[in-house]
Amino acid sequence: MKALTWHGKGDIRCDSVPDPTIEDGRDAIIKVTACAICGSDLHIYGGIIPGMEHGDVLGHESMGEVVEVGAGVGNLKVGDRVVVPFTISCGECFFCKRGFFSGCERSNPDRAKAAKLWGNSPGGLFGYSHLLGGYAGGQAEYLRVPYADVGPIKVPDSLTDEQALFLSDIFPTGYMAAEFCDIQPGDTIAIWGCGPVGQMAIRSAFLLGAERVIAIDTVPERLALARAGGALTLDFHEEDIYDRIMELTHGRGADGCIDAVGTEADATASADSVIDRVKTALFMGTDRPHVLRQAIHCCRNFGTVSIVGVYGGFLDKVPMGSAINRGLRFRMGQTPVQHYLPMLLERIQKGEIDPSFVITHRATLEEGPDLYKTFRDKHDGCIKVVLKP
Repeated sequence: MKALTWHGKGDIRCDSVPDPTIEDGRDAIIKVTACAICGSDLHIYGGIIPGMEHGDVLGHESMGEVVEVGAGVGNLKVGDRVVVPFTISCGECFFCKRGFFSGCERSNPDRAKAAKLWGNSPGGLFGYSHLLGGYAGGQAEYLRVPYADVGPIKVPDSLTDEQALFLSDIFPTGYMAAEFCDIQPGDTIAIWGCGPVGQMAIRSAFLLGAERVIAIDTVPERLALARAGGALTLDFHEEDIYDRIMELTHGRGADGCIDAVGTEADATASADSVIDRVKTALFMGTDRPHVLRQAIHCCRNFGTVSIVGVYGGFLDKVPMGSAINRGLRFRMGQTPVQHYLPMLLERIQKGEIDPSFVITHRATLEEGPDLYKTFRDKHDGCIKVVLKP
């Protein structure tokens, strides 16, 4: 089969690789009908995610048609259309039973490696390094889905692939980011990053009752899409974000601040972001947490900082004194997608949101390597790429 594979920093190829097969009774094989390039895939493209190996199949936003099921999968049958969560979860361990599916204790066979870096291991993820299981991803013609009796959700015929695909990651992630803020009537929510997850967070914040959403970015197309979703937008190259948010909130700060950027904040945004970039280039640091610092300072006393942008290691000069003295609450994590799927699928079916609004580019797998570069460089108005194998 054809699949997008990793061969080093900036080197993504469309290769021929072996078709997946059933390896366990709880496996299923799907024929991928739609998949996407995620912003977190760009961290892999940029060579900053550890544990990648040459030839690894990428991708964790996938859906398709079931073509084979293991003997232990009773909830799916050949021919079903399904969306596959990016989190791989057994459904039976301590965390899965409590709804924390992304913390699954059984789905990461490389958990010892992850524990050396993070102190403990999260669950396995599709297409995202050998720290997280080394599972082949879904930017491919076919995908093996472990624990298929727990993860995939059936898609009704009334929904198109493009309406349902983002249930795999960015819609639940954006929704969780907003939900973390415990939004109350009248709240102002500030969101850093108007990429796909940020766009979903904007719409989700309004769905959950926010009165005002402030969206921060510098890319014109992203800011325009945020405004189309009802947000007030700020360009961090044109305005001092702290000063502007304080002005808009009468000196109080935003009720909730969402970091939808993560480790690769713009290296030209401020003096501290330039220093972060130098440190990572000299291997003196692992991440560039400029956005997190700013979100902390812009959050009101006893407000919430919600973090869904990906960080990989140790963060430098995070203003914990500000957070502690002003009573901030931090909420963060890889999204336990299975927890959110039924409710978010229902919202789509009711017409409350159509997640396909974020798509700007549609292409084949063969065009995927070029579109990784287009997406990374933010060229051609690229906000979200969907590939159709």
